[in-house]
Amino acid sequence: MADQNCDNNRVAPRQSSASNGHNLDSAYPKPTSFPRLNEPAPDFQAVTTQGSAKLADYLGRWLVLFSHPSDFTPVCTTEFIAFAKAHPRFQAIECDLLGLSIDSVSSHIAWVRNIKEKFDVAIPFPIIEDLTMQVAHAYGMVQPGASDTSAVRAVFVIDTESKVRAMLYYPMSNGRSVAEILRLVQALQTTDRHKVATPEGWTPGAKVMVPPPKTVAEADRRGREDAGCTDWYFCQRKVEDAVAAVR
Repeated sequence: MADQNCDNNRVAPRQSSASNGHNLDSAYPKPTSFPRLNEPAPDFQAVTTQGSAKLADYLGRWLVLFSHPSDFTPVCTTEFIAFAKAHPRFQAIECDLLGLSIDSVSSHIAWVRNIKEKFDVAIPFPIIEDLTMQVAHAYGMVQPGASDTSAVRAVFVIDTESKVRAMLYYPMSNGRSVAEILRLVQALQTTDRHKVATPEGWTPGAKVMVPPPKTVAEADRRGREDAGCTDWYFCQRKVEDAVAAVR
């Protein structure tokens, strides 16, 4: 049976001696707003399996911040193995990976060691300890309809200026496609670099979409003269040709 909740053995909510036994929700109020596309990503400072981390550490690089429901669960393990294997490809496009769950660093370390022992896969990226759920709540990773005490499978693609460029939410029972997340980052980078759009299923090297014309005259010209256009609003080209057309 699939690990539908990925947290069946968890207890909740967590308590802290620093909060005198009060529920952590009262010690750390939930935010009233959540990230939106093209707006600044919520700032954070956190403890990870590779030391402390903050959002500013990733300025100038792309970042995929992703949450998982719990350590030592099967679906989460398959995802981490896939992220680890794809890590060199993310690094090649100047994109870092950062995991998160509402577990302790000790739990993360034990799980990472277990993955290396059982699957011979090293996890090269850091994982945030979020026992207080501060980061998870700030990013809307905790969905009460799924669980009040675990993060769902959320993905945030954050650009070089710390702006949220894409958000994905998956249920606890279903794993993500790491290949699709990589493709999405590549598509966003292509859009930024060349001022073009990418069609359904686009992969690097495939044709891109030229932005629609801004004047009637340009629309008429495209419809009559442009061999790359199916119609005035629908034009596909290789990236190099598309850049020339935009100019």
